[in-house]
Amino acid sequence: MTFFRRAGLAFVLFALFYLVSASAGDSNRQYKACLRICDLNRCETGEYEATKPFSLWLTRWTCTDDCQYRCMHTMVDNAISSGKKVHQYYGKWPFWRFAGMQEPASVVFSVLNFMAHLSGYRKIKRALPNSHPMKPYYILWAVCSMNAWLWSSVFHTRDLPITEKLDYFSAALVILNALYGTIIRLFHLYPQPERVKLTGSTGVPGWKILRGACVLVYAGHIYYLTSGPRFDYTYNTIFNLVIGLSHNILWTLYALPSSLSVLKSRFPGAPKGYRPSFVNKAGLFVLLTTLATSLELFDFPPWFRTIDAHSLWHAATAPIGYLWYDFLVQDSLDPSWQTPLLRQRPE
Repeated sequence: MTFFRRAGLAFVLFALFYLVSASAGDSNRQYKACLRICDLNRCETGEYEATKPFSLWLTRWTCTDDCQYRCMHTMVDNAISSGKKVHQYYGKWPFWRFAGMQEPASVVFSVLNFMAHLSGYRKIKRALPNSHPMKPYYILWAVCSMNAWLWSSVFHTRDLPITEKLDYFSAALVILNALYGTIIRLFHLYPQPERVKLTGSTGVPGWKILRGACVLVYAGHIYYLTSGPRFDYTYNTIFNLVIGLSHNILWTLYALPSSLSVLKSRFPGAPKGYRPSFVNKAGLFVLLTTLATSLELFDFPPWFRTIDAHSLWHAATAPIGYLWYDFLVQDSLDPSWQTPLLRQRPE
């Protein structure tokens, strides 16, 4: 227990240090003086509203927001010219805006991810027969993913309290839904065909129990984050990390050689030793996803005030999405599914 307590304390101290250092830029006295001057010259005189372009009106930039943006880049220009460190402002790195978008690179990469899942959605709809038990779960995941990347693009366009929550809540829904579908797939909890059900079977099907549990977990997650006095970023990160790691561990077990895998059977009606070659793609997906996520650890001032570690993470996940849908289709069209569940234990 001592190790875990120390590790937890170290994590909390790191988080506190990060939060303190993240506000170093906006706590600077010169920055605050710049804000006061901008407010007097542009806000109180009405100059900003008189000259505000349509893109800033559309993306809801107030005069105060614009002053913060202008003063931030003035401070960054001064820091670069004098060889000083570039700081974050209000917990974010300084980015050049484009057409009202605060982080245009992350917006573009979020749209690319949306397109990857839209392509995957169409592939699942087209390639899998309607009778396939996993089709509705994969369609649901694709829809949730498109929703998440839509709100990601909105959030990176304008970081507002409502867009932040919609982004975070949508991301949590995708991760939890991915774990839900994975458990359904790997433990064969999907609804059984009528012909394999026992006439007198009783009890609640496994997929219904799991669905109810996931709904309760997600509802509790949202309630906790919205009922407190402030948004608990540390808890939100830990929640997503635990769910995401659980998802990746399960698919790693799926990809292991038959002698190492603890799964009873990867495919319905197939023996435990049955392992087609495309199973390796699941392991590759876990590896690439882990590497992409690790980009977040290398936090650095954005290159050309445009590309940072977070945007690179978004850029890396788009092509991984195409790979994952290809795998899901291959997995679903394996010949072992052609006699669905005939050897499975009925509900």
